[in-house]
Amino acid sequence: MRYATLILFAALYLGASLLWGLPALVGALYLAASLACFAMYARDKAAARAGRRRTPEATLLWLGLACGWPGALLAQQWLRHKSHKQPFRLRFHATVLVNLLVFAYLAWPGSFLRAA
Repeated sequence: MRYATLILFAALYLGASLLWGLPALVGALYLAASLACFAMYARDKAAARAGRRRTPEATLLWLGLACGWPGALLAQQWLRHKSHKQPFRLRFHATVLVNLLVFAYLAWPGSFLRAA
């Protein structure tokens, strides 16, 4: 699921932008949420190393679901954080799938948000 998912999402986003006129604001939302999610993973990793209070896994999952999953995926790879714990990974992959399905539906011209 590593970088292939990010490349697939970038292609999906680019296609939706070119074919259906997806607003640039959507890309800005994903970028901002991804930066925030990456920062939260980095903060949690630092807390884990220092023995401080950790960020609940549910919070990390919700941030990923709320368009931050690209940043979470990069944090998992680059920081090696939350990348081996299988129950978390399964839930994380489920949130990515849900986000992608919602994105595809909302980007589609026939969705209730885009239908004129």
